[in-house]
Amino acid sequence: MSLHDIKTNALKISLGVILSAFVVEFLIGILSNSLALVTDSIHAILDSIVTMVLLVAAKWSTKPPDREHTYGHGKIETMGSFVAGIIILVISLFFVYESISRFQEPKPLVLPGILAVIAAMYTLGSIFFRITILRRALKKTDGSSLQIDLYHALTDMGATSVALVGIVLVIMGFYQGDNIAALILGGLLAALSLKLIHKSGLELTDAVPANMVKRVHDIVNNTKGVMRTESVQIRRSGSDIFTEITISLSAASSFEEAHKISANVEKNIKNAIANSNVTIHFEPTWKDVPANYVINTVATSVKGVKEIHNVTSFSAENGIFISLHVMVDRNMSLEDAHHVSDEIESQIKKSVANVNHITIHLEPYVSIPESVPVEDITIEEQVTNIIREYTKVKKIGRVITLHLQDIFKVDIDCSFEKNLTIEEVHDIVSDIESKIKDQIKNAIVTIHPEPN
Repeated sequence: MSLHDIKTNALKISLGVILSAFVVEFLIGILSNSLALVTDSIHAILDSIVTMVLLVAAKWSTKPPDREHTYGHGKIETMGSFVAGIIILVISLFFVYESISRFQEPKPLVLPGILAVIAAMYTLGSIFFRITILRRALKKTDGSSLQIDLYHALTDMGATSVALVGIVLVIMGFYQGDNIAALILGGLLAALSLKLIHKSGLELTDAVPANMVKRVHDIVNNTKGVMRTESVQIRRSGSDIFTEITISLSAASSFEEAHKISANVEKNIKNAIANSNVTIHFEPTWKDVPANYVINTVATSVKGVKEIHNVTSFSAENGIFISLHVMVDRNMSLEDAHHVSDEIESQIKKSVANVNHITIHLEPYVSIPESVPVEDITIEEQVTNIIREYTKVKKIGRVITLHLQDIFKVDIDCSFEKNLTIEEVHDIVSDIESKIKDQIKNAIVTIHPEPN
């Protein structure tokens, strides 16, 4: 049996029991002239109306989402509860008025007797049966319709008990006891209906308990990888809870990592809150991300930038000093390149706090075509001859020289004395690069040093 069938079967049984109690109480109440019993019977018929509304609402609320109801039809159940609450309020106020009016009337000729007591006892027994059925169903499924009907049953038990006490008082000689019981019942009904209207109204206006929102915030913030919870929006639709959350994740996270964190947030919320439908939106944040990563990412995103390299940053007492090499189109004018440089500087300062100064070195960008040109043997020999002038270069490895448009790309492998320091090797490499560039116009040189 499905959860929906469990819910509707429990409501159908409850409806049948309520109608039987109404018939018994109403007929005996009229015959014995007991306003308390008649009031309680009307209470029962109102409960039956409420239960019928809830049955219809429960049936319609299970319809899947459609083009007009993208969140489903769960609100129908809530609307049914709201309408039922208004009906009960109107009738309860009528009984309050009627019971007050009877206080001014003379002692009636017909007073409630033992038959009225039996009717009240029958109703109490039927209510106890309803409570048992509804509680069993609630253990297996959820839904405001079952909760409302159970709540009604519990208040019905109290209301019928008040009616029974009033009838007993009349039998004992205090004939106003019936009117007092009816007045109390009318007040209880009014209070019940107002609470029902308030609860349903809150749900119809998408209000949710503050502790639920806090609970979701705590769950999200305690999920590994979440930097911050930006917003939480929750709404109910019947027994379903729809949650939309915006979280901040480290900008250094890959898309796969971000998806995994979002999935964990969704899983944690669903484990804590039943019937949850969770939507996660994530945004990048640069908090706690290494400065060089931020600089590289921000600079690369600026229009006109082809490539970023040699990014360095260091902190001093008066702020952070940054330098980087930026490659732009080799045919770009200096004025346009300067605008690109200004935009890079502006974006870095927005993303990195306490920046004192930024130095940007502009370079022409040369794209490597899909079909790589043949190596230039003449240039290779020229480069080899330059390197042989340096005695500390013990071996010349492979020399690759490519002619790309009017640019010469030169990649060299060299072996040096193994006892040389990196600083010494760097000075030699820089000198070799400088000599090659002096002899070969538009050369881009990369030297890879190795120990001999």
